[in-house]
Formats: sequence, C-alpha cells, structure tokens
Amino acid sequence: MEIVLQVLLLVLGFVMLMKGADWFVDGAAGIADKFGIPQLVIGLTIVAMGTSAPEAAVSITAALRGNAAITIGNVVGSNIMNILIILGIASVIVSIAVAKSTVKYEIPFMLVITVLLTVLGSTGGYITRMEGVILWIAFILYLTYLFFMAKNSKEETEEEGEKKPVWHFLLLLIIGVLLVVKGSDFTVEAATNIAKAAGLSDRLIGLTIVAFGTSLPELVTSTSAALKGKADIAIGNIVGSNVFNILFVVGTTALITPVLFEAKFLIDSIIAIGAGVLLWLFVFKDRKLKRAGGIVMLISYAGYFAYLMI
Repeated sequence: MEIVLQVLLLVLGFVMLMKGADWFVDGAAGIADKFGIPQLVIGLTIVAMGTSAPEAAVSITAALRGNAAITIGNVVGSNIMNILIILGIASVIVSIAVAKSTVKYEIPFMLVITVLLTVLGSTGGYITRMEGVILWIAFILYLTYLFFMAKNSKEETEEEGEKKPVWHFLLLLIIGVLLVVKGSDFTVEAATNIAKAAGLSDRLIGLTIVAFGTSLPELVTSTSAALKGKADIAIGNIVGSNVFNILFVVGTTALITPVLFEAKFLIDSIIAIGAGVLLWLFVFKDRKLKRAGGIVMLISYAGYFAYLMI
C-alpha cells in the first residue's frame, strides 16, 4: 500500500513539474514581450533564479543550521548536471539556438567565476566570509550588466507585447515556479522512498535521485522553453542558474558561515570548468547546440558518474 502511495506521489510530482514548467515559461516569455525585455535577460534572471530555488534553499538552510559543508557539493554537482545532463537532453530533443552575447559574454563569465570558486576554495580549504563578499560583488556586477543589456534592448525595440495584462503573466510565472519547485520535492521524496524499498544504498540514492531531483526544475523548464521555440530562455536558464548558484548561493552561504571546500571537490570543480568549456566549444562556431553536442555531453556525464561510483 505504501509503495502504491509513493508511485502516485511520483506521478503527481511529474505532472506538477510539466504543467509548472509550461506556465513558468509562458509567464516569463509574456513578461519579456510585454516590457520589450529580451527573453535572454528573463532567462538569465527570473527563470534562472526560480529554477535554482532548490539549491539556494538547501544550501542556505544548511548554513543556518551550521552545516555549510554540503554547499559546494550541491552547487558544483548541480552546475555539472545543468550543462551535461540538462542541456544534453534538451539539445538531443531539439537543437538550441544560442544568442551572440551568450557566446561572447555570459558563458565566458560563467567559466571565469567557476575558476574563481575553484581557486578561492582550493587555496584555503574554505570559502571565507571575505571571499563571500567577493562573490557578492561579482554578483552585483553581473546584475548591473543584465540591467544595461535590458535597458539598451528596450530602447532599440518598440514592439508591443501580448494583449493579455501583466498580472496574467505574473500569475503564470509565480504559480509555475511554485509547481516546479514543489513538484521536484514530491518527485525526489517519492523516488527516494521507492529506491529505499528496493534496497538501494543511501550513497547511490544521493548521487542519482537527489542530485537529479534538484536539477529537475532546470530540466523541465529548459526543455519546455526549447520546444516552444524560446531558445534564449532555455540556454539563459542554465547559464544564469550556474552563475546564480556560485555567486548568490555560495556567496550568501559564506556570509553566514565559512563554507568547507573539501579536497575531493577540486576534481569536481575542474570537471565543472571542463563542462563549461565543452559547451562553449560546441556553440562557438554557429551559435547552436545540436544533437551531436548533446550526445557528447551525456556521454561525458556518464564518464563523470562512473568516476563518482569508484
């Protein structure tokens, strides 16, 4: 009877994820059109921060409880999965066009801050409060860049948005993100309980179901956006989420308490840098992430997963 209940919760979680992602993307795209803001900016900000809510909640809550040690694993693991799995799956389903500014500025910026995190963490074994301030300064600079990008683009375009009122899109956005986040909770909890009943170890569950669960919002949102032809939201969501995870999540956690950077995270951080470089190389030439690139990304994650299981 318990297993039947968990299966029903799993199905409910997936339904909430799919419907939530649908409304979330429609709301975000509608707001972008209404105010003449580029969809890329919406993807890099509202959508990215919304889908990163699970990582932020887990890390900041853990820090407040005096257990910030999980932060780096949560953030770096999620960033690797966002690029290799999320963009891998999305681009296998449909080719994703990438904006020129994403290739020239946003992906390189994501790489720079991933290197910065690796250097800060590996030199002292901790991300200190002062280093948290550095990450927050970088976050403010990033938001300033996005503000000017939105302002300039708005001045260049005078197109009218959709006829529906702003509150309609805001409501879609808010209900969508709530459904996505809560749906991922239901999915992870139910899948974990089913796996435990099947006799799987906590470590295997943690490395698979829980890790994948916190990235489910990014997966459903990016895939839904790509299928709707909103490629800027799809790619912006992932790049923005990775930037948000490092600068806001780690930065905020470090301001609360120093964040432990274990020696084993050096390899994971290098892999996160490698994943970013791989993405940049695939989109550099014709600004499109194609199926072949997605397949290579998924194979790369399989190799990383095999390393984790050793």
